[in-house]
Amino acid sequence: MTATTGSLGAFVFQGSNLIFPDNIDISAAINPLSRDLVFDAFGGSGLTNPRNYYEIKTVDGTATVTGLMLEMGDLPPGWRSLSIRQVLAEAIHGLVTGDSAGGLLFRSYHLMQWRRDSAYCGSCGSLNSDSSEGTARNCPVCGRVEFPRISPAVIVLITNDKDEALLAHNANFNNGVYSLIAGFVEAGENLETTIKREVKEEVNIEVDRIRYAASQPWPFPNSLMLGFTAHYTGGELKPDGTEIIDAQWFSKESIPTLPGHGSVARYIINRWLKGET
Repeated sequence: MTATTGSLGAFVFQGSNLIFPDNIDISAAINPLSRDLVFDAFGGSGLTNPRNYYEIKTVDGTATVTGLMLEMGDLPPGWRSLSIRQVLAEAIHGLVTGDSAGGLLFRSYHLMQWRRDSAYCGSCGSLNSDSSEGTARNCPVCGRVEFPRISPAVIVLITNDKDEALLAHNANFNNGVYSLIAGFVEAGENLETTIKREVKEEVNIEVDRIRYAASQPWPFPNSLMLGFTAHYTGGELKPDGTEIIDAQWFSKESIPTLPGHGSVARYIINRWLKGET
C-alpha cells in the first residue's frame, strides 16, 4: 500500500462555483489553497459534517486534498465565487486531464458532489459510512458498497471532404457559441455505436472513420468525456430542434465563437484548426 505523504491544501465549492480569495489571480485558482487560510475563513472544525467536508486522496494515494462544499449564502469579506468552468476557460489553454493542471480540482469537485448524493444507502436507505480503504461508501445495515459514479459520454469532431467541420449550437449554450456533437453512452452500447446514434439523432447524418482523440474528466456532474473524430458519409444536415438548435459546416476561415479553453471540445477543434487531425 502506498503511504500518504500529507495534505496538498484545500478547495472550497459552493454549488458549481469555486470559492477563493479576491487577491488570488484566476490563473492560480485551479490550485489548492492553504488549509489554514480556508479553515480560518470558514470555521474549520465547524464544517466536519461528512456531507460537506472530506479529505480526498489523490488517485495514486500519495497525498490528500481537503474539500469543502458550502451551503448557499454570503461569503466572508475578501472572498469571491466564480463558476468552475469560467476558471478553467481563463486559467487553462490546453487539455485538462487527470494528471495535469486542473485535474485535482476536477477530482475534488466530483467527489464532493458524490459524497453529498451518497449520504444514504441506495438499497435500504440507511446512513452510509466511509470505507477504511479507497474511495467508497459502505452501508452498515445491508452491506452495500457504493463507489463514485462516472458517466461516460462521447464528443466528436465531424469533418467532410471539403475539410469543413460540423459545429452545433446546443440549446443550453450561450448565444453564438458552437461546439461538437456529444451525448451519453447508453447501456449495451460501445463508444462507436453511441457516436453514430447521437449524430443521427441530433443532426440527421451518418459518419464513419471514427478515431479516438483524447479524454477528459468532466464533473458536471460526473462525466468522463471521450473525444473522437469522424468523417461525414451522407444524410441531409438537419438539427433536431430540441437539443441542437443550429448546426453548420464551418471552414477554418469562418469559425464561430467556440467553447472555452480547458475543455476537450476546444482541444480537438484546435487540433483540427492546426491540421493535426
